[in-house]
Amino acid sequence: MDTNREQWGSKLGFTLASVGAVIGIGAIWKMPYIASKAGGGSFFIIFLLITFIVVLPILIGEYIVGRASQRDAISAYKVLAPKTHWNWVGKLGVLGSILVLAIYSIVGGWIIAYIIKALTGAVSHIDEGQLALQFGLTTANSATAIAGAAIFILLNIVIVLQGVNKGIERISKITVPILFILLIFLTILSLTLSNAVEGLAHFLKPDFSAINSKTIILILGQSFFSMSVGISLMVTYGSYLNDDISIPKVSAFIALLNVLISMLVAVAIFPALFSFGVEPYADSGILFVVLPSIFNRLSFGSFAFVVFLVLFFIATFSSSLSLLETAVAPFVKRLGSRTFATWVIGGIALLIAIPAALSFGSWSNFTIFGFTIFEVIDYVASNIILPLGALLTALFVGFRLPRKLLLDEFTKSSNLGKKTFFIWLLSLKYIAPIAIILIFLSAIGVLPF
Repeated sequence: MDTNREQWGSKLGFTLASVGAVIGIGAIWKMPYIASKAGGGSFFIIFLLITFIVVLPILIGEYIVGRASQRDAISAYKVLAPKTHWNWVGKLGVLGSILVLAIYSIVGGWIIAYIIKALTGAVSHIDEGQLALQFGLTTANSATAIAGAAIFILLNIVIVLQGVNKGIERISKITVPILFILLIFLTILSLTLSNAVEGLAHFLKPDFSAINSKTIILILGQSFFSMSVGISLMVTYGSYLNDDISIPKVSAFIALLNVLISMLVAVAIFPALFSFGVEPYADSGILFVVLPSIFNRLSFGSFAFVVFLVLFFIATFSSSLSLLETAVAPFVKRLGSRTFATWVIGGIALLIAIPAALSFGSWSNFTIFGFTIFEVIDYVASNIILPLGALLTALFVGFRLPRKLLLDEFTKSSNLGKKTFFIWLLSLKYIAPIAIILIFLSAIGVLPF
């Protein structure tokens, strides 16, 4: 055990940092679309079940790997399984973290640009067609796209340079409560729209006829990605945990908050969409074109849109901090200092982000197998690295680690007994891997749904 390793200052700080890590892009622009396709209320019922039965066991497993080893995402597997190749799970996670960070930096740059546009009135009082044109011009502007991504990554570097306790934990104690406050404000505002309550009730009414194999796969994928399992992020966060925290209890609390936030996002967005007869879809346009057009029709709409953009920025930024920390931690000792490691990894992420950002503008005609650079990076990270990393983590924890170690970590600082432990282990070893394999095979087109 690394006795000199930095640790979280408090249970609250760790919990808020973890919540910040799981609230990202997918919860805001993918969730409304998937929920609408999966029968509204029935989506949340199945989402809740899958989160606790399938995804939560892997989240607990990642925390256990981190705390038991007290090492970074790569070294953790070397400590727990020496002289094996299991450390490639950590390497895969670090690669995935850098790729996802590059994607987040591009979207974060767009948000920064739009906050400026919203404050200056550039996107106020114009129709949806003009908003679509404005969004196209923003993403196609190479200077704006690169500058936005660079500013976003620089902000990440500034926080991560301060370390876990003084950097990530301290900023999470500020940003995550603000995120909740803004989300509640938007929820209340949305519910004041005409026919909003009726529209929300219609949406939340479970429609199990909309549930089929395809929608189940969509919900599985949304649950995995929204909890950030599969890229060793929680292995890294778990390595800063002390023995006073019950991993299963805090993991269940984080999972519950994730479901709650997803529901709040739905309540904040769907009344507005349905009040104006707009269909949700899984694309960045819902944030930068559709929602602004709706806000423009409301009293104080410009102010509400700024609030929404700040909310979205906080969600994106809090998630990106965990991504950068996961990628930086393995190189702190290797490169001699946290400062040098943070700048190097941040620089690499920016170098990846630049061509991906340009794929919306000057490099839009450059494709790989018909996909732009942005689409390739997004596909590799979301559809390959995430599910593969989650699968390998479940197999490693379930079949490779000693049962005594798992039992000790699972029951530490809690009154949970062996019965709960064996239920968790059963889910981790068998239910979760089967679910992940279904997602993976569906994503690559092997399964016909």
